[in-house]
Order: sequence, then C-alpha cells, then structure tokens
Amino acid sequence: MKVKATDIGQMASASEVIFEALREAITQGEVKEGEALRQDRIARMFNVSRIPVREALTRLEEQGLVSTQRYRGAVVSSLSIAEIEEVFEFRALIEPEVLRLAIPRMSEAALARAGDFAASFASEPDSARWGELNRRFHYALYEDSARPYYLSTINAALDRVDRYSRAQLVLTDGMARAQREHEQILAAVVARDADQAAALTREHILAAGRSLVDFLSRSRAGEKAVLAG
Repeated sequence: MKVKATDIGQMASASEVIFEALREAITQGEVKEGEALRQDRIARMFNVSRIPVREALTRLEEQGLVSTQRYRGAVVSSLSIAEIEEVFEFRALIEPEVLRLAIPRMSEAALARAGDFAASFASEPDSARWGELNRRFHYALYEDSARPYYLSTINAALDRVDRYSRAQLVLTDGMARAQREHEQILAAVVARDADQAAALTREHILAAGRSLVDFLSRSRAGEKAVLAG
C-alpha cells in the first residue's frame, strides 16, 4: 500500500494527518478500489495507536471514500457508473452557480492564480500532475465566492471521483478538450460575463462526466470479458 507515512506519535492532530494522507492516496489512485485498509498496519506506519486511525477511517467513510465490509473492515470504495453520473450531475448544478457568485467578488490575484494554473495544466508534461492542476484551476475560480460550505461540498464531490477523473484525463482525449474549455471559461471570467462562464462550466463538467462514464464502461466491460475468457 503506497501511503506517505510520517512518525506522528507525539502529534495532537494525528487523526487529521492520517486522514489527509489516506485521502490523498485514495484520490490519486495509490490505494486501489476494493483494497483493505488495515488499522494495525496503518497505526504502525504512523507510529500511533489505533484510535486516531479509526477516527480517520470514520471521516473517510463519511465522505464516501471508504466503506466497512463484514470480515474485511474498511476498504476503499468502488463507485458504480450510476453513482459517478450522479456526482457529475451534482457538480454541474452547484459549480456553475458558485462561479457565478465568485465573479463579481473575484480579486485580480485569484484571477491571476487561475490563469497560472490553466497555463501550467496546458504545458505540464507529467500526466501524474494533470488532475491536481485541473482541480486547482477550478478552485481558484470558486474561492472568492464567499461560500465555504459550498466549497467544502464541492471538494467532497471531487474527492469521490478524483481517481477516476485522473485516469480519464490520461487515457482518453480529455486533456486536449479540457485545455480548450479552460481557455473559454477563463476568457468569460476575465470579461466578467458570469452567465457565459457559468454556462461553459456546466457544459465542461457534463462533457467530462460523459467522457468518464464512457471510458469506465468500456474499461469495465473489457475486464469482464477477460475474466470470462
């Protein structure tokens, strides 16, 4: 299991550190769906008791990243196609509206950050960083919305599908399309056209969702065919 472990035996926020490390490992695909998260092993990795590990796993379960199975304990959740479709439908409802709220309040600094992330995303040769830069671009556009609850909800939704979205960017033409659409969204934001920026963001999310579902449907069908053969 690939998790960035740290000796945090003397730290007060042990459960928070473990939670963040496991969340990152899951969303980046370092820990695979269906993989068991053994409390004793994680406790040894971080040099803590099982108590902060249980707390971290409970938080991950609340976010839908982990589920508890009989006889196996905590395992990394596997999302169905229907669940992934629902997450993208939800994102297409909330993210355009958060952007619409952010644009009148958006500082030049936030706009510059978004532009930098869009440029970095377009020029980044390391595919392992595409997912992170894509997420940072969108978040930079949303953060001036003055809606912390909305932002935390968006982050939770992104966490649930992040590992799938990263694979879709790398293994399909999602990168080229996302780059074009980022440029269009950013141009609308620079023009302070909230309606256009929101409409472009909605279509961007829905198109990414359709592409991801199509990619996963083909991949899972291929896996079943191999197993059946």
